[in-house]
Amino acid sequence: MQRDDSLRQQVADSLAAWPLHAPETSGLKLAAVALTITDEGPGCGLWGLQRADSPRGHWSTQAALILTRRAKSLRGHAGQWALPGGRIDDGETPEQTALRELQEEVDLQLTPADVLGRLDTFITRSGYAITPVVVWGGAARQLKGNPAEVASIHRIPVKEFLRADSPILEPLEGSEHPVLKMPVGDNWIAAPTAALIYQFREVCVLGRPTRVAHYEQPRFAWK
Repeated sequence: MQRDDSLRQQVADSLAAWPLHAPETSGLKLAAVALTITDEGPGCGLWGLQRADSPRGHWSTQAALILTRRAKSLRGHAGQWALPGGRIDDGETPEQTALRELQEEVDLQLTPADVLGRLDTFITRSGYAITPVVVWGGAARQLKGNPAEVASIHRIPVKEFLRADSPILEPLEGSEHPVLKMPVGDNWIAAPTAALIYQFREVCVLGRPTRVAHYEQPRFAWK
């Protein structure tokens, strides 16, 4: 428990010290997503084995983030990797939206006390301003996907985002900036989701000040 508390405090401190980039969002659709820290699954503590080479001290190789594959029946971005999230309703804060969407999509009920902070709002080619909210999910043992929105739920170890071949930067014709992808197994996650994960890695795990707003998204994500 003490080590879990230390990890939680490290992330909260990193986010509290981060100078958020606040882009102009007028005319855009406002959304929020939850970057939820949990563990890899049954039998895995949040700390387990540790990275001795991390410049921030010890980061667990068994900590994980919750991602989903979107249901194929959805009109937009069907089948793609995603963080739980959605449109911000009138009167909601990004934090409230992230917590609501976690419950609606993967049946994980958390409280405002589990919110650790925000990362930079990311403007997408499809006209959204996505605010990433980092939350502490604990063990999160009883996740259940909403079939209307979620095809599958995945606990992706943070260590997977620390691979030597990560991130992948691919040139995009007509743009001065590359498409950012994060490899996972023999697959990959593309921006915008990958950009949010990459900034989480850099700011919260490795302690490196890193902006991601300039990274491109693959053309299939522009719609």
